Amino acid sequence: MNDLAPSALTTAGWILVAAYAALILFFVVRGALRIRSISDYALGSVAFSPVAVGLALAASMTSAATFIINPGFVALYGVSGFISMAVALPAAALLSLVILTKGFRRMGKAVKAQTMAQWMGSVYKSRGYTMFFAFLSLLLITFIVLICVGLTKVLASVLNLNELHVCVGIVVFVFGYMMFGGANSMVYTNMIQALLMVVVAFILLGSGYEHFSNGVKGFLDKLAAIDPLLVQPANPQSFLFRDYFEIIFCQVIIGIAIVCQPHIITKSLLLKSEKDVNLYLLVGVLTEALFFLVVIAGLYARLTFPDLSINGEAIPLDGIMSAYVVSEFPVYVGLLVVLGLISAGLSTLEGLIQSLSITITSDILAPIFGTKVEERSVLINRLVIVALAVVTILITFDQLLHPNLSVGIFAQNGVYAYFSAAFVPVLFGMFLKRVPLVAPVAASLTSVAVHFAVYYGGLTSYMDAPVRNPGIAAALAILASVIVGFSLYFTFRKPAEISVPDTPVNEPVYEN
Repeated sequence: MNDLAPSALTTAGWILVAAYAALILFFVVRGALRIRSISDYALGSVAFSPVAVGLALAASMTSAATFIINPGFVALYGVSGFISMAVALPAAALLSLVILTKGFRRMGKAVKAQTMAQWMGSVYKSRGYTMFFAFLSLLLITFIVLICVGLTKVLASVLNLNELHVCVGIVVFVFGYMMFGGANSMVYTNMIQALLMVVVAFILLGSGYEHFSNGVKGFLDKLAAIDPLLVQPANPQSFLFRDYFEIIFCQVIIGIAIVCQPHIITKSLLLKSEKDVNLYLLVGVLTEALFFLVVIAGLYARLTFPDLSINGEAIPLDGIMSAYVVSEFPVYVGLLVVLGLISAGLSTLEGLIQSLSITITSDILAPIFGTKVEERSVLINRLVIVALAVVTILITFDQLLHPNLSVGIFAQNGVYAYFSAAFVPVLFGMFLKRVPLVAPVAASLTSVAVHFAVYYGGLTSYMDAPVRNPGIAAALAILASVIVGFSLYFTFRKPAEISVPDTPVNEPVYEN
């Protein structure tokens, strides 16, 4: 697969990647010069425009999964995958983003939170809960690995290099510059990446226009000629889109909860003024809606490679989009698309590295080792990023060599478990009063237990398959946590008024 790219594309690719890297480093150096503390690294020390932060939100919410990995699922399973990934989940996620952002921002500012774990601990007055979510955040490494696999597939195809070598290069470069830039550089690089991704989204959406010469019906007829199941709204032979429970119900539940990831929901804390929130959300939602539609390129790829092979060699699911881009576009358009695909990966990768490293430094190491870490927090944070880079390389190697259908399954299992556990405490913290600590804690523990019990225990008939759908486990985990959380909330909630004459009513103080 590595000799697919023509020599002209490979040469131009090297030049473009070098120029892109130089541009990123310019913003990193510019941002690093303004960092004086771990707070500056986390939230920035400059005022950002709501348009820039909105574009950064869309870029970080959309990752290599949306532009590189998910189109492969659509290519393999057809329209059912498009309905699931471009309609059901995005509709729920974008509505949830609007509702949750405003409440989270108000609470985040009030409690001075830099991380999701700190937000949890501050809202519920529990250091133990902060530590629990800090350790749970380590599951986000699975998402980092997904992005590294996606970027590796694209660059290895374009530059004609060994995938393992490319993987090391990507991790060393990205983790290296994230040791210094933080939020100050990330918003600028994310904005540039988002603008590139907008251009590339339109290119990819329009790349299959010739297939619509006989209208939508003609397009679907071409797919049906390859496999009639490709045009069905449900694909019973797939592992992820077998019926409407998987395609619609589970994806809506996941979409509502998916916003509860630190690199997404904490983005609003970069805004310095409350009046900027509406414009920030408008820009972010419209841009994100466009990005979600890109998975339709998977259907174009299936028409290009009807049997999903090149020269008799099967194309792995995670490499379908890379193969499509390299084979379908002329050199310079192909380079622009490659640049957009790289941007889709880097934008989210930067946010994950930043949020995860801060969480480990501030919420795990600082409480354990005390002032020694706090006094040298910026240096410790950089060492944490080095450790994360090593772990990422090792796991990414394994996923490149031995994926279970796709790295997307591996990443979903980890990330879904995390935001499933975060959903109820975020919801309660923003919209309910006098919440007893037992309610969110029990909800989170229930969610984690149910998610991994369903997935690894093979519970329900949906899990009786060679490839298990993490979306089923996550949806059931979220439902269980909501039931447990509300039950305990109404059982142990403090009364609204305490009849003690001439004594002001105070909010309860929660125990650690």
